[in-house]
Amino acid sequence: MKPVVGVVGLGIMGSAMAERLLGAGHEVIGYDVRLKQRQRLKRDGGRPMTSSGAVAQGTNVLIASLPSVAALDEVVAEIAAARTPLRKSRPRLIVIETSTLPIADKERAMKSLQRLGVTVLDCPISGTARRLKEGAWTIFVSGNASACRQVKPIFAEFTRNTPYVGKFGNGSKFKFIANHLVAIHNVAVGETMTFARKMGLDPRQVWNLFATSPVIGSGVFRLRGKFMVERNYRPATMKIEVWQKDMQVIGDMAKSVDCPMPLFATCVPIYNAAMAQGLSQHDTAAVCEVLDRMAGGGR
Repeated sequence: MKPVVGVVGLGIMGSAMAERLLGAGHEVIGYDVRLKQRQRLKRDGGRPMTSSGAVAQGTNVLIASLPSVAALDEVVAEIAAARTPLRKSRPRLIVIETSTLPIADKERAMKSLQRLGVTVLDCPISGTARRLKEGAWTIFVSGNASACRQVKPIFAEFTRNTPYVGKFGNGSKFKFIANHLVAIHNVAVGETMTFARKMGLDPRQVWNLFATSPVIGSGVFRLRGKFMVERNYRPATMKIEVWQKDMQVIGDMAKSVDCPMPLFATCVPIYNAAMAQGLSQHDTAAVCEVLDRMAGGGR
């Protein structure tokens, strides 16, 4: 029998993980503040719970995929409230925190739950829900080494690429690097596609020729470039609204370690403009539309 796995936060990534676990034969219990997402879990064969605390009471492994620090704080409070009574008789709980959030906030959550016998791991994910279907995720695993080994079979349901990168917080640092590169590549691809259109080239032909190039192609080009060719940015693999949070976290980290990032800084206004132009719920590939308007496209 495969273990019961809890998933808290059933957004794009959380629901994809729940679906994958269900398909692999796990019983999945989960919670999201949105009724619609809980109903989706039930349709997929999972068991929705009434709170994060209820999930923590029903499993030894809980995956958290959360949009904000406020959401993390709320989940920690609910887990703590559920674990405090008769805590000595509670089975050990491992929380796998997969969100992109400031390390200081994750460390605060880890210490709060550690006092109740809960082990928290910092394991952010590089990849989209679509990339999960291809087995192309990277999970940057960090924290207590023994606990990381214990939950390795759970990670294996998602991908083989699960490097252990050391102490708690290192996983987030690796994720910051990954998202820093994605932020720049995404705008670069949008600029390329806009340049191609302005020269009268067929964007699809550009994408076909360059996205798979062993020299200048990339996963970002293959995935986001196709959105740009079709000029259709929904459903989103990563919403611009959520990406803004990641950009802020990365920028704050760079400032804290006195690291200049001129290319990253140049990209920030492009994403800000996408928000201002009503593209918050669209895929981040929609930065191409911002660049198109700057070039006089006016779509």
